[in-house]
Amino acid sequence: MFDFLPFFAVLVGFIATYILGFFVIPFLKKLKFGQTIREDGPKWHEGKSGTPTMGGIMMFGGIFIAIILSIVFSFITSGKLSLEFGDSTRTAHWIAAFGLAIGMGAIGFVDDFIKVVKKRNLGLTARQKTFAQLLVSATYLIALLFSGMHTTYIPFVGNVNILSGVGLIFWPIALFFIYGFTNAVNLTDGVDGLASSVTLVACCAFMVLAGYTNFHGANMLAAAGAGACGGFVMWNAHPAKVFMGDTGSMMLGGLVVGLSFAIGKPILLIFIGIIYLIEAFSVMLQVAYFKKTKKRIFKMTPIHHHFEMCNWSEEKIVFVFSIVTLVGGLLAILPVVLW
Repeated sequence: MFDFLPFFAVLVGFIATYILGFFVIPFLKKLKFGQTIREDGPKWHEGKSGTPTMGGIMMFGGIFIAIILSIVFSFITSGKLSLEFGDSTRTAHWIAAFGLAIGMGAIGFVDDFIKVVKKRNLGLTARQKTFAQLLVSATYLIALLFSGMHTTYIPFVGNVNILSGVGLIFWPIALFFIYGFTNAVNLTDGVDGLASSVTLVACCAFMVLAGYTNFHGANMLAAAGAGACGGFVMWNAHPAKVFMGDTGSMMLGGLVVGLSFAIGKPILLIFIGIIYLIEAFSVMLQVAYFKKTKKRIFKMTPIHHHFEMCNWSEEKIVFVFSIVTLVGGLLAILPVVLW
């Protein structure tokens, strides 16, 4: 039987997030929660100073509303998600994924709040943020362990036991995997509509993977995330009327990482999140090379700023990066379909 739930979740996530913009954005303006632009960023970004930030609240609201209504819809229609609630492990995994998104988003919210109150583009210290992110990541992994996560998927190999022998190395790797990808998504948020558009495509890839492998809760969560990103793009596309802030970018980071674990295939995020990796590695490469040679490889990092300095429009950057994400998503889907 065809399952309409993902389409319902996408639609609700989109509409709810878009409508929330009519209320949240004026509220943020009233509180004067405007973005302070980095002094070392592109000079033409100075015109964006004062644009309301912390708009990630809109996406969180959209996803939450979509989840609640989707669960109700599934039970009313006796859908596949309602039946999956009998599988405590799968249910716990998608709920934990949403919990990871909430936890990371909460850290971002505190970071944004400090920036806004102090009226400067600084928030939590690097040490404070790292500790909080690792704590949330460790809590999430403990939840997965106790909810029955015993294997992880490797393309063309299959499921590998992670509770004994060499498989135990999975846990420390997973901890820094979550931490790294969350911050990589955060770095991707620097051009109008970029992080939300790339994550929309990433969520669509997870929708396909979750649907194909019958992870109905994860499918619904990915659909809600895709819809919320789409609704947010309506406000965040160039010229942006609101920024997601760390509240949104870190929540999205937690969401995509959580989705990869919820379907038991975190390794596939390397392909789906290829843009996030490129953004993060561009920064690390630039810093390492500059320390060694006092020269720069890129005109500015993260790499989306390099393309801005090469006179790419923000719209072109968003389009190209989204296409690259689409290709990465297709490469992630391929081994699952073939194996």
